[in-house]
Amino acid sequence: MEHDHNHAEGHGHHHHATENIKVAFFLNLGFTVIEIFGGLWINSIAILSDALHDLGDSLSLGLAWYFQRLSQKGSDQHFSYGYKRFSLLGAVINSVVLLLGSGIVLWVAIPRLFDPEPVHAPGMIGFALLGVTVNGIAALRLKKGSSLNERVAMFHLLEDVLGWAAVLVGGILLYFFDWPIIDPLLSVLITCFILYNVVRNLRKGLQILLQGIPSNISIGQVRQRLEQVPDVQSVHDLHLWTLDGISHVLTMHAVVTQNLNLLEANEVKQRIRAAMQDAHIEHVTVELEMPGQECSQQSCTPSVV
Repeated sequence: MEHDHNHAEGHGHHHHATENIKVAFFLNLGFTVIEIFGGLWINSIAILSDALHDLGDSLSLGLAWYFQRLSQKGSDQHFSYGYKRFSLLGAVINSVVLLLGSGIVLWVAIPRLFDPEPVHAPGMIGFALLGVTVNGIAALRLKKGSSLNERVAMFHLLEDVLGWAAVLVGGILLYFFDWPIIDPLLSVLITCFILYNVVRNLRKGLQILLQGIPSNISIGQVRQRLEQVPDVQSVHDLHLWTLDGISHVLTMHAVVTQNLNLLEANEVKQRIRAAMQDAHIEHVTVELEMPGQECSQQSCTPSVV
């Protein structure tokens, strides 16, 4: 089995992702503790409710941090491709948590559109400023991350940033005007925005788990590029999937133009790997076949044209 790895780059990316989620976790958890004491101090049910929501976010970020760390482990006797997909597992679990949390927010906010409740405006403004700052720093930390786990965790924090921005706007307006409907209205709009992004990321996560072809790669273009490699006549039994949305895997059978010795065959495989490098295909498995050689039914399955 032939593989092409870029271990240094992969390790650096996963370490950076782990540190990002770690910082976001401690920022969110620390602010949650402040929220609980602050909500009790100003006797605000709204602040205490948001503290409960942020506590759930902290648990989800902690889970994402754990799975991201686990995903750095290399291959062993249990997982031959390593633990990269555990990062994806954390993303899927967190997406489900966000869906449930958004449902609860809508369940509470929609009835308040018809029966608004009075809100303590100065307390809202003070905690909103602190909430936007703390969660904004954590969200920016994760924004540049490329892993699905980081993106889903970022949406947890983005939900908090937008939520606190809504509280800030609502608090300012409520300070000057008696418009209590503003708070639930903004909550519904923000939650719908979060739901849209979470569903999109959840669909992507499920596609990866089901071994779908990476969305940013055309299997037809991959085939065309492979068949342009010198000494490759055609390719078949071509299969492409991704481990975590970043590291891709390719298996294939290639028919060469002539009988090759061992050194020449190895050169063809190296050219195939080189042709796949810019597509971030790190694992390339190649089986060479001589002209006229039949691919047995047991070892060859239909591939995408």
